[in-house]
Amino acid sequence: MSMDKERKKELGKFLKSKRGKISPTEFGLPIGKRRKAIGLRREELSQLAGIGLTWYTWLEQGRDIQVSTQVLDSISRILKLNHEERKHIYLLANHQIPLDNNSDIVDTLHPVVQNFINHQKDCPIYVTNEKWDVISWNKAACKVFGDFTKMSSKEKNALWRCFCSKDYKELLVNWEDHAKRLLAQFRATTNRFIGERWYKDLIDELRTTSEKFNNWWGDQEILGTPIGEKEIRHPYIGTLFMEHMTLQVYDSPDLKLTIYRPLEKGHTAEKMERLLNG
Repeated sequence: MSMDKERKKELGKFLKSKRGKISPTEFGLPIGKRRKAIGLRREELSQLAGIGLTWYTWLEQGRDIQVSTQVLDSISRILKLNHEERKHIYLLANHQIPLDNNSDIVDTLHPVVQNFINHQKDCPIYVTNEKWDVISWNKAACKVFGDFTKMSSKEKNALWRCFCSKDYKELLVNWEDHAKRLLAQFRATTNRFIGERWYKDLIDELRTTSEKFNNWWGDQEILGTPIGEKEIRHPYIGTLFMEHMTLQVYDSPDLKLTIYRPLEKGHTAEKMERLLNG
């Protein structure tokens, strides 16, 4: 059996299982004495979702049929699927998750994650959401990259700050390489938001404000999130060398946690200690 057929069979099994757990009384449907089905019948679900009974039956049977996101949305609503369950059926049906199921931008961290960030006292850490807004940070990050508590919402956008902040540009020894990589990563992670107002407004403003951004935006470069070493020119303690990597927060995969670890190179660890205790 092909992978596509296996997915459709699995989708059918999942829908049947969820249908069996929804009581007809939740939709004001009577339960007669002769009724054997505990959950919704297929004909009841198809009527409530506004789709054909035969077609829905084929869907549960794992038949080779194409299903639209609108239909999956209707079924999700009747079966009262949560975000993870909706994501599951969209993927099984070979569909991208609709934007309206992703549009709630997460701006808060679970306290456990925030506690972890605060605990890493000598490692600058900040968290960005899917818009690339910095939503959380620790003291070390403020000491190295600027005081996020005093920045406007625009200044806390990582892409805007990279191209429009003079202070940020002066921090990075190889700013152009960094900016080009950042731009390619932004395009790769935000293409699902093309057409959304915030996305258009950000790109339009950057194309108007930054000549470099305007020149590079048309290159159509795509890049994943790199792991490596970065050289930073700090205005008070000189050159810093740090390893950096970006992690996803499991419970909120659109949140990305970027960690910088001070190296012994260039006495960076010693300089960070002085900076944090100063």
